[in-house]
Amino acid sequence: MTNKPIFYVMGVSGCGKSTIGKLLSKELLIPFFDGDDYHTESNVKKMAAGNPLNDNDRQGWLKRLNELSQDHQNEGAVIACSALKESYRTILSKDLKASHFVYLKGSFEEISERLAQRKNHFMPPDLLQSQFDALEVPVNAITVSITDSPEKILKSILSVYKRKKP
Repeated sequence: MTNKPIFYVMGVSGCGKSTIGKLLSKELLIPFFDGDDYHTESNVKKMAAGNPLNDNDRQGWLKRLNELSQDHQNEGAVIACSALKESYRTILSKDLKASHFVYLKGSFEEISERLAQRKNHFMPPDLLQSQFDALEVPVNAITVSITDSPEKILKSILSVYKRKKP
């Protein structure tokens, strides 16, 4: 059986990772996983208290997401995950035959507006700047603007993916 791709839909909090990830999952008929569901309780509490995660906090989480990806290499998967740094993306893609990063790009102002309207999420809007500070913009990702409609973003992702697909 040919391995299907693993997509990591990435970007700072509030950029639309879950929304776009679910649409991509549905379109490609592969499972969707929200990376937030794999944070440790201590990480969630730390963020909820208004403290940004550091590299050490994220290590176990990133390894769990990589294991999840490895477990789904045959059927493929879409995983929503911030993947802010290149070193994180290296951990996430370790030992995967086919993985793609989709970077949802938006300005601080655009995303801050979205976060102000989001309710019942453990990540407080005050931590957005720390995410932008940590963000290392990926060079080998499918990059799309968050200013388009979710449907247009999905079309753009699929168009680029089909051109890159081996």
